[in-house]
Amino acid sequence: MHELRHRVYARELGQHAPDPAGRLRDGLDGDNVYLVAARGTARIGFVSLTPPWVGRYALDKYLTRDELPLLDEGDAFEVRILTVEPRWRSTAAAPLLMYAALRWIASRGGRRVVAMGRTELLGMYRAVGLRPVGRTVHSGALTFEVLTGDVPELTRVTTDRHGVALERLRSAVDWRLDVPFAPRPDGCEHGGASFTAIGTGFRSLERRRQVVAADVLDAWFAPAPGVRAALTEDPGWVARTSPPTDADGLLAEIATARALPAETLAVGAGSSDLIFRAFGRWLTPQSRVLLMDPGYGEYAHVTERVIGCRVDRFPLRREDGWRIDPARLSAAVASGRYDLVVVVNPNNPTGRHAPAAELRSVIAAAPDRTRWWIDEAYLGYVDLAESLAGLAASDPRVVVCTSLSKMYALSGMRAAYLVAEPATAARLRRWTPPWPVSLPAQLAAVAALRDPAYYRDHWLRTHALRRRLAAGLAGLDETVVVDETVANFLTLTLPAGGPSAAQVVAECRRHDVYLRDLSPLSPRYEGCTVRIAVKDTAENARIVAACRAALYLPRPAAAVPGPTSADVLAAGSVR
Repeated sequence: MHELRHRVYARELGQHAPDPAGRLRDGLDGDNVYLVAARGTARIGFVSLTPPWVGRYALDKYLTRDELPLLDEGDAFEVRILTVEPRWRSTAAAPLLMYAALRWIASRGGRRVVAMGRTELLGMYRAVGLRPVGRTVHSGALTFEVLTGDVPELTRVTTDRHGVALERLRSAVDWRLDVPFAPRPDGCEHGGASFTAIGTGFRSLERRRQVVAADVLDAWFAPAPGVRAALTEDPGWVARTSPPTDADGLLAEIATARALPAETLAVGAGSSDLIFRAFGRWLTPQSRVLLMDPGYGEYAHVTERVIGCRVDRFPLRREDGWRIDPARLSAAVASGRYDLVVVVNPNNPTGRHAPAAELRSVIAAAPDRTRWWIDEAYLGYVDLAESLAGLAASDPRVVVCTSLSKMYALSGMRAAYLVAEPATAARLRRWTPPWPVSLPAQLAAVAALRDPAYYRDHWLRTHALRRRLAAGLAGLDETVVVDETVANFLTLTLPAGGPSAAQVVAECRRHDVYLRDLSPLSPRYEGCTVRIAVKDTAENARIVAACRAALYLPRPAAAVPGPTSADVLAAGSVR
């Protein structure tokens, strides 16, 4: 690569002075990621990526951060040095490398691309969705325009304009990146890949006994005995009978269990149903939203991709233990520019809990025009007394959403509720279709809420299982960092220079153990953090064994792909 760079940028284009050794290097080489295209054993081109966690960019040599403030936003990936051997420039090598760069960036949570594009090639860069920012850079004999683009928009443009060509490439390329060739159709990285291994056609569910589904945060324990009795007493009747139209019995049970007025409640088929319904009524493309980063990916999906809001991120920092700093959050919302602030508490995926008293103070000081959405899906693992539901019942700025899936072992039932002051709740109920929650789900949720002792015991047992799982994982390698969290999951951060989170997840799947790669959620995970749901003792042992096998895999020689058929290009990544 150093030799090819010298031939192209020193001798051919005159950007740099020729070097007697015939090699061209720069200070970022040790930190950059290189995606390489090859045919057989011959490398034919590469592109270089500078992730934000490196802390500096090539553009810093030419412009200050005041001149180019987007470099300070924490989610910009710099794409640079797209280089192809002269005789391969009329092939798909360059477009393939550009597409590979986009997919790799998306897989690491990148939301923005920045690049320097030669002015004579500006049309090519515009065609893929990049746009000039109004800054020009001169380097040697070359002039560059500084370009940028949002990753979701670049992905959409690429798919819309070049979908047919991409499909041809998919069948012709030996794709060796640790990211799928194509994004999901809806653009959102949901969890739950483990069900694919069981079989989404439901022809046989026997595989469920072999698969460890630790990529979703379903409870490791069964629902309470009363729940199982309610579902099995007369399953034929339950299946064929329409549920109460407005879920009145479920609403009454929630009101009793949580000591809330029934008129402050609205129910839905899981929290995602409530998120889509409420946000679709409250927000427009002109709305401005603040999300925690890292945070539950569904919120970014709905606000950015479905509604098209202007979304900002409130950065949670690894060095701060991922906690929400109330002073920083107060300062971020003080201007009143946000229509909605979303706080998942405890946070998924960081597993940190912000004390209710701190959040109450931040909300009390916030401008009246800002609405707060507090997601308490995992609060039972901390303390239900920490809920802000009482505040939401009286303050029109606050809504609390609670899924019954994770804490009550009802993920398959799809039942959730939100709490809001009566007028807000009434408006959402008007936009709720009849029969919003199925009869099995209503029966199960009511029975679950009537047995708090059963669930308190299993929440406590979850903490013990999590501690043992964390100890087992920490013992695998001293360079692995295990973060226990406060809920029914933990995170595993891999050492630099080892396998990526995507590689570990892929290897564990070979052992029928499914984990969640957190990389697409945020660049703050730097492509090296895995989330693992707490399971029972036997399944936790399988998780530890699979991780041990994955961590000690030999690194693949992806920079030099092996021989391929005559018409194949191979892409691989090296650090």
